[in-house]
Amino acid sequence: MNITDVRVRKVSKEGKMKAVVSITIDDEFVVHDIKVIEGEKGLFIAMPSRKAADGEYRDIAHPINSETRGEIQNIILNKYEETVATEEAASETENDMAYI
Repeated sequence: MNITDVRVRKVSKEGKMKAVVSITIDDEFVVHDIKVIEGEKGLFIAMPSRKAADGEYRDIAHPINSETRGEIQNIILNKYEETVATEEAASETENDMAYI
């Protein structure tokens, strides 16, 4: 399994959810609505889920083992950090240009 594309959509409102991500696996299968969440111990991902009749949330799609989950999480969080850094650099450039 290779994650061939990661698309990050940052969430602009305040709160624990920082972004919503879509990943493409092997250029053939897409998983939407993976959330990047700020927890007490740092960022983590939450797989897409829906609310069940009992009020609990259940994952719709998820990795079968912790190794695969770790790989997916690392790839997503690296892309998220890259996206944040790129946006911050662009914002700083815009601010610098305003002073010229």
